[in-house]
Amino acid sequence: MIHHMSIPAKDPHRVAQVLAELCQGSVMPFPPLEGAYAVAAKDVYGTLFEVYPIGSEIMPGQGQDEASFCQNAHPYHFTAVHAAVSVPVSQAEIEAIAQRQGWRTLVCNRDGLFDLVEFWVENRLMLELLPPQMAEGYLQTMSPANLEHLEAQLAMVPTRS
Repeated sequence: MIHHMSIPAKDPHRVAQVLAELCQGSVMPFPPLEGAYAVAAKDVYGTLFEVYPIGSEIMPGQGQDEASFCQNAHPYHFTAVHAAVSVPVSQAEIEAIAQRQGWRTLVCNRDGLFDLVEFWVENRLMLELLPPQMAEGYLQTMSPANLEHLEAQLAMVPTRS
């Protein structure tokens, strides 16, 4: 269970507001890092997104010191980090929100296993959004009862480059 995750954004406040709309949650400042925001989904899992200014990095502390933040002056535009997130809004609502922001969306079927909506935050970071009907398919595919079958299926899928 992933309870919270952080993502980078060029405009953290705007991205936080969009994520709050998708999750039907709320936005609040994230005091440990200037210019960062937290989005509380207000669900039973305590789901939270931390939205950091792009270039923010987390470094391990020394000895008993906690992790700290630093700023990379030359961050990459794209990242391999992504997440599949169940949202309470419909596919149509996701697409309307993305269109209003000027961000790319694409309905996809992942290797015949389940459907999702690629939601490209600021057209550079992908979130795989699962509205309720798509979430059902994902959860069924990833259920413990189906994992053995899934592993066999994935072993037969050619690797993509």
